[in-house]
Amino acid sequence: MLNPKAELSTKIFQKDIDMIPNRQGYGEGLVIAGEKDERVVVLCADLTESTRSILFKEKFPDRFIEVGVAEQALATLAAGMANYGKIPFISSYAAFSPGRNWEQIRTTIALNDVPVKIAGAHAGLTVGPDGATHQQLEDIAIMRAMPNMIVVAPCDSIEAKKATIEAAKNGKPTYIRFAREKTPVFTTEDTSFKIGRAEILWESENPQVAIIGCGPLVYEALLAAEQLTRMILVNTMVINCHTIKPIDEEMIISAARKCGAIVSVEEHQVNGGLGSAIAEVLTRNYPVPMEYIGMPNSFGESGEPDELLEKYKMKSKDIVEAVKKVIQRKIN
Repeated sequence: MLNPKAELSTKIFQKDIDMIPNRQGYGEGLVIAGEKDERVVVLCADLTESTRSILFKEKFPDRFIEVGVAEQALATLAAGMANYGKIPFISSYAAFSPGRNWEQIRTTIALNDVPVKIAGAHAGLTVGPDGATHQQLEDIAIMRAMPNMIVVAPCDSIEAKKATIEAAKNGKPTYIRFAREKTPVFTTEDTSFKIGRAEILWESENPQVAIIGCGPLVYEALLAAEQLTRMILVNTMVINCHTIKPIDEEMIISAARKCGAIVSVEEHQVNGGLGSAIAEVLTRNYPVPMEYIGMPNSFGESGEPDELLEKYKMKSKDIVEAVKKVIQRKIN
């Protein structure tokens, strides 16, 4: 059942649920962060409208810098500004930042532990027709391996806004990951959010499996939980683990103890992503059977977003099958 403390949308399982790109929440969050703190500045790599940085540019034109198609310069300029007291947000497609400028992020931002915020838009498989070159499916892995770096993957536009506002205040290098497509808005302004703390969104009585997800696919996890309950198959728990680093170890260990099995869900390579981060926690503390929903060590291809999620088995029906599989392993 939906966790009453989660404050989710009343339309969560209805066909008319609001659909908004979570990058829109980033743009709105930038404006709020800029209003709260004049040290906030925004830099973009010639993708101002697409990343929704345009909302900040329109509100604070004197605090916006268009760097152009120069992602390495984007990171390095921001690091210099952060060293002199600014709070810079840098925006581009995730394929280019951190994809193209990872070394500059590592050396000028993370190594110096300065509070630059890296916004990676159009991440994941659902970039769709742009194809494999633009489907950044390795960014969580490369960013969570970086010392000092915080990594967040918001589940919807409201959570993306909250993540942006909170990142502006955390004083740390922070990577925030956004999708391109319109995705369901299922949290509300009252839904609890804190970087580093996972949230239980669904919990059946005596859950047998914990489904732990990040990003827009958390919605597919909720659909799967509802289907499993309606079909009277398996009782589940759904956890929104929006912060991959620092991951909420206490929540993951508690879920493993309570349920005895885990399914991870992410729009990212299975290798090195959220599932790997969860497995690292479990192997050190409380090993249980685990299954993974994500990209199976493959590059993507061009196609409509929903078709791609179907092909690479990231839909609710695939989560249901993963739950059945991990339950069988748990029994055996």
